[in-house]
Order: sequence, then C-alpha cells, then structure tokens
Amino acid sequence: MQQTESLVEYGSRRVIITITAIFCALLEIVDTTIVNVALNDMKGNLGATLSEVSWVITAYAIGNVIIVPMTSWLSAQFGRRNYFAASIMIFTVCSFLCGNADGIWELVLFRFLQGLGGGALLVTSQTIITESYPPEKRGMAQAIYGLGVIIGPTLGPPLGGYIVDHYSWPYIFYINIPIGTIAALLTLQFVRSPKYALKKAIKDIDFLGIGLLAVSVGSLQYVLERGQEDDWFSSATITSLIVVTILGFFFFIWRELTTRNPIVELRVLKNGNLRVGTILSFILGFGLYGSTFIIPLYLQSSLHWTSQQAGMIMIPAALTTAFMMPIIGMLIQKGAKQTVLVALGMVIFFVYSFWGYKILTPDTSRDNFFWMLIFRGLGMGMLFIPITSLSLSTLKGQQIGQGASFTGMMRQLGGSFGIALITTYMSRTNMQHRSNLLSHLDATNPAVQNRVSAMQHNYILKGMSPDIALQSAYKALDYSVSGQAQVQSYMDVFMFIGVMFLCCIPFVLMVKDKKQATKLDMGDMH
Repeated sequence: MQQTESLVEYGSRRVIITITAIFCALLEIVDTTIVNVALNDMKGNLGATLSEVSWVITAYAIGNVIIVPMTSWLSAQFGRRNYFAASIMIFTVCSFLCGNADGIWELVLFRFLQGLGGGALLVTSQTIITESYPPEKRGMAQAIYGLGVIIGPTLGPPLGGYIVDHYSWPYIFYINIPIGTIAALLTLQFVRSPKYALKKAIKDIDFLGIGLLAVSVGSLQYVLERGQEDDWFSSATITSLIVVTILGFFFFIWRELTTRNPIVELRVLKNGNLRVGTILSFILGFGLYGSTFIIPLYLQSSLHWTSQQAGMIMIPAALTTAFMMPIIGMLIQKGAKQTVLVALGMVIFFVYSFWGYKILTPDTSRDNFFWMLIFRGLGMGMLFIPITSLSLSTLKGQQIGQGASFTGMMRQLGGSFGIALITTYMSRTNMQHRSNLLSHLDATNPAVQNRVSAMQHNYILKGMSPDIALQSAYKALDYSVSGQAQVQSYMDVFMFIGVMFLCCIPFVLMVKDKKQATKLDMGDMH
C-alpha cells in the first residue's frame, strides 16, 4: 500500500493541489450550463437556427461523456500530471477558439474538443484530491471536491446571464483562459503522478475498445440530447443510433472482459460499494442536473423572468450546499453511517420536490421559492459526499481513479437521462393537461360566457371592434389554458423526481455498512 500513501500531501502543498483541482472541476461544470442562457445571442450572432445552436450544448456533452471512462487509462499512459495539465491546456485553448468562432459549425467543433479536455478535469480532480488526503480524512476531501461539483451547475446560469447582459457571448468562454492558464502552471509544479501507472506499448493499446466506447457512448448521448426534438422512434437517425448504442455497449463489454489490456477496467465493479455508488451517482446526476434544468426553464417560460434573475435565485441553494459540505465531511470522519446520510438526503430532496409541486402556479411570487430551494441545497449537500466516499471507500491505488471514472460517467449520464426524460415527459403531459382543461371549458357554461364577454368588453374599451375583441378574448383564454397546462406539467415533473428519490431509500438502507471493511483495509495499510 506504499504507492497510495506516497501520494498523500501535507501543509501548503496539499492546499495548493486542492484549490487547483477544485478550480478545474468548477471550470468544467460551469461550462456545462453557462452557455444555456447565451444560446439566443449565439443564434442571432452566428445566423443559426435553434436546432443548430443547441448542438453547442450537445457537442460538449458528447465530448465529455466519451472521455470520462477513459481518464484512468489515459492517466496511466501519459502520467497523471502530464495528462491533467494537457487536458487543462486543451480546454483553455478551445475556450479561446470557441469565443473566436465565426460560424455555428466551427463553434460546435471547438465545443466538442473542449468537452474532450473538460471530461478529464472532473474525474482526475476527484482522484487527485482523494489521493492527496490520508484515508481517514477522505470524507472531508470529498466534501471539498463536492463544493465544485454541486455549486458548478448552479453558478453557470447567473454567471452566463450577467456576462451576456453586460458584455457579449464570447466572454463566457474567455473567462476560462486566465483560470485555465494558472491551473495548468500549478498542476505542472505541484501535482505528482502515481508510481503504479505503467505505460503500455502502442501494440498493447486497446484501440478497438476506444472505438467501441466512443461510438456507443457518443451515440447514447446524441439520442438523449436530441431524441425529444427529433420525436424519438419516428426519426430514422435516432432509431439507428439506439441500435448502434445497444450493439456498441454489448461488444465493448465483451471486449473489455476478454482483452489483456482493457481501456476501461470493468472488473473494478466487483467492488460492492462501487456498484452501489455508480447507481446512486446516476440518481444524483438525475436530480442535480434535472432540477438545475427545470427551475430556470419554469421561471423564464411561465413567470417571464430574465435569464439573470432565474440564475440568481439558485444562489441561496448553492450557498446552503457549500455550508453543508464540510459539516457532512466531519460527520463521516467521526463515523456517521454513509447509508443513513444518503437516505436522509433523499428524504430532504423529496420534501423539496413535493414543496415545488405544491407552490407552482402561473404567477408564483419570488419569496415562495426561497425555503424550497434551501431544502434543495440541504439535500444535495447530504447526498454528494456520502455517495462519493461510499463509492471509493474500499478502493485502493489505481482502482480509485477507475472508480472515480465510473461514478463521474454515471453522474453525467444521469443528468442527460434526467433532462431527456423530463423534456419528453413534459411535452406528453402538457398535451394531456391542455385537452383536460379545454374539456372543462364549455362554451354554454354561464361562467365561461361571462369571462369571455368581460374580456371582450375590456378589449373594446382599448379601441378594438367587437368582432376583433371577441377573437382576442378567445386567444387570451387559450393562452391562459396553455399556461396553466404548462405549469401542471412542471408540477408533475417535481412530483416524479421526488417519488423517484423516495423509492430509492429502502434500496440505500439495504446496503451493508462497509465500515468494517474500510477498517480492515486501513489495518492492512499499517
């Protein structure tokens, strides 16, 4: 176990490495959501359609999710410090190129390359922080890392909104350049590569595995990002890519389990804690990215808030999470059961979701969101650290990096599945709610007649002719019905997410407490 212990850092060196790793994780995650609020400006500036400009998000996500499972292997090939520094440089250079893009497809290409650089930042940051701390302090290490991961998606929209409102969209990419440059220099100076990383000869590299992974994960991400827009199975492209995804994963798993030098070490999933952790990471990603996606969407489409206002309202939740992280880290360090903390976090997340279900209306006031979002912050704080420390608690040496790759990929895929499922679910339920509401609007009903005539009278007073005023009254009534149907769809989504978290609680509590196993591992080290 000497190899793992040799990477433990102390004093100012550990502080510098931790800050560098957190900044890199933040860079990557903020960039996932910061562009969401700038799409309109990009569309106008680059002369693109909405469908084309949405590729700016899709390309980054595909690049991310392809590289994440390969990070442990690439770290071994090139040395962790070199690979991490190179990833920061690729990310930073591509940020500059994104800001200078002249056309939409040029921007999409640079976003894909930026995603390839960025995917490594997240997982390698987690591995570096985990291995820089001694085993008994790893709960606190995960708390520190978790600050970046949980706060990142929340920081993106308000920061993006502010930059777009006060400057122009290229600056959402230029902001990465000074941070990325400093992070790369600090990485080369302070981060060390583990001794157990053995470089393989070119002939031993699993190129087939790399190809199968890129094709299957890339296809899956495309399907999740574009499925709803292209109407799923009615699109030949989506149908073909679903088949490619299934076959690609089947042959990839077969290849990795039979080759001598696998690109992704699937055997690490024999570890029970990691298996549970990957499933919980998927659910965490679903809740984290799903709720970060749904709240600003509701605020902007139903309540007509600006992108900056919609982003700013998430800040108290992010601060609550930041406040909770070190407390949860200390509790784990003092021996609190990770499974109990996860179960409590899921209960709190259910309360937040149910609260959202109860308060949503076509004109909910700003004050009504405050405590609901504080609960979201509490729930996320209680979920992230116990899940990540539970996942990696019984792994040693190179397995830590491999385990972090799996949990990172599952968190990303959970977010993609969450957003794809939410958008599909909302478009389906929206139609149902609309037809249900219209079925109650009987034209012969005196209440309906009174409402229409009152609206018509109002329009006549504004100078319209009676027939135009009547048409406008019916249009306004239809608009009101559509708004109500949309809000009911958002309510359904909140309830759906809440019930999903609630259903996971018994499964979490059935996981055996592995504290004993961890103690045995630590005993072996001494």
